[in-house]
Amino acid sequence: MSDLYVNQRLTIPSSELAISAARSSGPGGQNVNKVNSKITLRWSPEKCTAIDPGWRNRFIARHANRITKDGELVLHSERYRDQPRNLADARFRLVEMLLECREPAKKRKKTRPTLGSKRRRKEAKTKLSQKKQSRRQSFGD
Repeated sequence: MSDLYVNQRLTIPSSELAISAARSSGPGGQNVNKVNSKITLRWSPEKCTAIDPGWRNRFIARHANRITKDGELVLHSERYRDQPRNLADARFRLVEMLLECREPAKKRKKTRPTLGSKRRRKEAKTKLSQKKQSRRQSFGD
């Protein structure tokens, strides 16, 4: 198996990825009972030396629910009927997960509502209030 190329800054060595195969529950009829087409990919982000510490911390924080107590990320793929396509799918999903937390989140800039939006909000409130007042019936007059 080859190294996992994520981008120019990160390539995960194949020695850090553990892959196992099992029988899939997906489509395939009798083929499912005979062939180990399900792929389980295991990777420990805490032990990875190639990844930047900030990137690693963002990844662990974002995907903490998918990381086991041992510190391993476990990905299963049984979408396809053959093992190589499931392996490619699991590797692709790991790359996608890594790329989505590559950059830190942008800090929100505090903004204030414009005078026009304040005016429109007040006008909408008075319009609604007038509509409701017009529905009232007066019995005492």
